Amino acid sequence: MTHADQQPDDKDQLKKVAERLAGNTSVTSSGGLDLMASVGGLRGIAEAIVPALVFLVTFVVTTDIWTSAIWAVGLAALASVLRLIQRQPLTQALAGVIGVAVSAAVALLQGDARGYYVIGFYVSAAYGLAFAVSMAFKWPIMGLIYGWIRGEGLTWQKDLVRRKKYQIATFLMVLVFASRLIVQLPMYWADDVVALGTARLVMGVPLYALVLWFGWLVSRPTADSGPYSYTHRDDGESEPGPGVEPRV
Repeated sequence: MTHADQQPDDKDQLKKVAERLAGNTSVTSSGGLDLMASVGGLRGIAEAIVPALVFLVTFVVTTDIWTSAIWAVGLAALASVLRLIQRQPLTQALAGVIGVAVSAAVALLQGDARGYYVIGFYVSAAYGLAFAVSMAFKWPIMGLIYGWIRGEGLTWQKDLVRRKKYQIATFLMVLVFASRLIVQLPMYWADDVVALGTARLVMGVPLYALVLWFGWLVSRPTADSGPYSYTHRDDGESEPGPGVEPRV
């Protein structure tokens, strides 16, 4: 197979990756980012926050790791059962309870409430690295996500201006993951469970949603001056763009 034959296959694979990364991220009828849907709606937010909140509050009240873990896992399991009853995809239904169960198991094995937050450090480090690597390869992850839901497909990657904006949006996400480690690791080392748990809650969905929205604004396309736009390629030439009016 020649390089020319392989290129369309690579593009198709990237399109599939972009579609999967986009997930629930979507736009409203007016063309703005549907932030609530993008973070899972009220239900998704509750499922992400409540188990960790209950673990923290229960531990503060009882100082018992087992009681805290049972309540957290129990609530996450209940949410998963409800999703299964509603015939939602198995992976979507079980993802939440598995994450909570693993975090609780680490805390129980360590005999330390701080263990509940250890997995989150590895997750933040892995995501931060992945987003940074995508920038290095000039395929910023936020470009794949935003480009997909904006209807740009993969054309933005050849446009230096568009790609730069998506690099910025991706870098903002790298800062989110890095800030979680910078702020929370000292709390972990200081054995401050209350501060660590509170920071994890605040720097979870709320911070992610804020940066997701800000990244969307930063990467907005500019309005076309005519029926055709021109993209600035890596080789310094220009080529006609699709002429599709940006939805945002």
